Amino acid sequence: MARTEPAAAGAAAPTATYEVTALRYGSLRATREALYYRWGSYGEPDGELEMAYYFWLLRNAERTVLVDTGFATAAAERRGRTVLVDPVEALASVGVEPAEVDTVIVSHFHYDHVGNLDAYPDAELVVGQTELDFWTGPLARRAQFAPHVDQPDIERIAEAVAAGRARTTRGEEEVLPGVRSIEVGGHSPGQLLLVIDADDGGRVVLTSDAVHFYEEMDTDRPFGVIADLGAMYSAYDTIATLAGEGAAIVAGHDPAVMERFAGEGGAEEFAVQVRGRKR
Repeated sequence: MARTEPAAAGAAAPTATYEVTALRYGSLRATREALYYRWGSYGEPDGELEMAYYFWLLRNAERTVLVDTGFATAAAERRGRTVLVDPVEALASVGVEPAEVDTVIVSHFHYDHVGNLDAYPDAELVVGQTELDFWTGPLARRAQFAPHVDQPDIERIAEAVAAGRARTTRGEEEVLPGVRSIEVGGHSPGQLLLVIDADDGGRVVLTSDAVHFYEEMDTDRPFGVIADLGAMYSAYDTIATLAGEGAAIVAGHDPAVMERFAGEGGAEEFAVQVRGRKR
């Protein structure tokens, strides 16, 4: 189980708060029927829905951390997704080069979250043990699971673990000072959400795909890609509790993220500062 190392005797404790930025790099035009689980059971008309693709940046004076890395352009083309900007270029737009990234935390192993890991060869990976076990196991090849990942991405993660360049987490724990992961499952067997202490005194929950759209939680209607429906509903409850405690909730694929947080630190074309002191 992953543990952050304590500071050496006499050394200053590491900074445990962050500026949190969402970076949007892709999109998909679809319908609720296509995206939601059993939409027809609600007895409501279908309608268009835009799905945004994000990854997230955590920064302080000592660390530059990514949560996920987005999809690769080739993967987007195969799946009919629109690339708004290469994720590495989106990162550069906020002044970060790949070599500056210390840590990549992987929320889950789907193609749109781990497609550019090779751009960060020197970064430590933090991955969920449950997610790793599932996607390197026999069930991952089944027809209802396999389309959601690209096998070379899984192999790259497994190689990093074997080489000691990755560490694993399970359940709920602090994976970095000020960054807590909670394994909720649901969408993917080992889906993680991240709770981050922001440097303005607030707290941020990066739901990743535990919640794609805010309306999922508002209407209690699950997204259509599911590993465990009960766990998905329970994840909604966990996130609702965190919201009730005052945390800012960042949905994983909702275009509204860009507008909802634009007032915090200002929005750029591909990035919005969710929480943190204005730079």
